[in-house]
Amino acid sequence: MAMASSKLVLHHGSILVHEPVDSRLRPPRGLLHFHSLFATWATGNKAVQNSSVRWRCSGCCFQFRTCSCKWKRLVGSCSTSEFVIAHDENYGNKQVISLSPRLYDYILKNVREPEILRQLREETASMRGSQMQVSPDQAQLLAMLVQILGAERCIEVGVYTGYSSLAIALVLPESGCLVACERDAKSLEVAKKYYQLAGVSHKVDVKYGLAADTLHSLILNGEAGSYDFAFIDAEKRMTRKYFELLLQLVRVGGLIVIDNVLWHGKVADPLVNDARTVSIRNFNEQLLDDKRVSISMVPIGDGMTICRKR
Repeated sequence: MAMASSKLVLHHGSILVHEPVDSRLRPPRGLLHFHSLFATWATGNKAVQNSSVRWRCSGCCFQFRTCSCKWKRLVGSCSTSEFVIAHDENYGNKQVISLSPRLYDYILKNVREPEILRQLREETASMRGSQMQVSPDQAQLLAMLVQILGAERCIEVGVYTGYSSLAIALVLPESGCLVACERDAKSLEVAKKYYQLAGVSHKVDVKYGLAADTLHSLILNGEAGSYDFAFIDAEKRMTRKYFELLLQLVRVGGLIVIDNVLWHGKVADPLVNDARTVSIRNFNEQLLDDKRVSISMVPIGDGMTICRKR
């Protein structure tokens, strides 16, 4: 990105084919992170776009004085556009929309969020660590995957206050079961309260303690290959370990979904090499070559990868 021969330019968080750029005109490093362009979202500090945020650069393409590319003709000047259509010549000039705050608000308005989930989301928003809660569009996708799969036995690693696990439990059949693994007692109490309010406590088997220990116990108990669906949203440096254990517990044809695979955009920035980012980046690279699963990385929320066990 710092090379003068680079043909990439960032605009509202997107990487676009453009004319050669002088590295001295490179935008501040913080702008390289897609999610850093968006402020705290009112539904709980989740790393998603905020409709109240509007930012403007002082000239087209971060003050690049010449801009006659096809992209400019499509979206106009960046001082007025709220989203971009990116062209990548390596993929046949496929047009890709980058979400703006306004467009993300539109998506949220088209999410069917049950009232009990809305109440939980709003209570969680005032709590420490509220950014760990999945967004409503993510929860809706998880619930739909469970329904499409016809899942009856599920596992969640990392419950926090229970937004995603409640979304799953609500769509499970009465005979269904969700093993909910969480090590924080305070947040787990909130989750249990909402399981009770929603009338799904009988579907949720709460496991307080280290998730790795719980998963090992399930395997030793002869439950390998008996689960339909699993969701990982816990300590990022443990993702690989959780994945390996869940791969034993989930049946062939079952799904394992991993959250935060885009990690606020840090995984795509070679200048960011903290332990968590490197761990997620390495996991993504390893998963790409893992023939035991079929995969689809989905840019929803902070990024989720859906894995189907072969």
